[in-house]
Amino acid sequence: MGKKTWSTRVVGHRQGVESVRSIVNASKNIKLKYLTLYTFSTENWQRPKKEVDTLMRMLEEMIVKETAELHKNRVRINAIGRLDTLYSAAKKALHEAVSLTKNNDELVLTLCLSYGGRGEIIDAIKKIINQDRNKHINFNEFNEETFVKFLYDPTLPDPDLLIRTGAENRERISNFLLWQIAYSEVYFTNTLWPDFREKQFVKAIEEFKKRERLFGRV
Repeated sequence: MGKKTWSTRVVGHRQGVESVRSIVNASKNIKLKYLTLYTFSTENWQRPKKEVDTLMRMLEEMIVKETAELHKNRVRINAIGRLDTLYSAAKKALHEAVSLTKNNDELVLTLCLSYGGRGEIIDAIKKIINQDRNKHINFNEFNEETFVKFLYDPTLPDPDLLIRTGAENRERISNFLLWQIAYSEVYFTNTLWPDFREKQFVKAIEEFKKRERLFGRV
């Protein structure tokens, strides 16, 4: 099969918004406390400008349209990534949504925007260097717990489960939360994200429950 056309990809992006709505609702139903979605990667900036423009408009529209309902349902909207690179309208909508929902405690919905796992680690290293220049860091006591404090959001717990949609012939992580998923369980499904709904999500959760997690121990 040939590559998808730009218009076909846009249709897929819009269907993907429905997937977001479905998975957020499913997460609330099963009392999940944290849900992190890979919404727009640093690599996505390399797509045609027309498509990027559309994605940024869709991001703004989604945030504006969904925030009131999410707030009503006590969902806290969070975001990580190089957020300063987002288009101004999308960035403004995101800032307002984060501010409005900051005290909600039902579910933390984190959107990874202009995000890349390698980029997060590089940005953390830059923060460490800058802090050391201003106030020397005791590197003899520097450990993994110290490093986490320099990530985009140190308060986010490491994910228990990573679901990789559209995995047919490409079972890879795709630069997502590389530091945080060291001991996460990974679930691959051939279902593409635009078609991923509550049924597929619950199936992944049920599969996760069957696994024994040893974290390197016997």
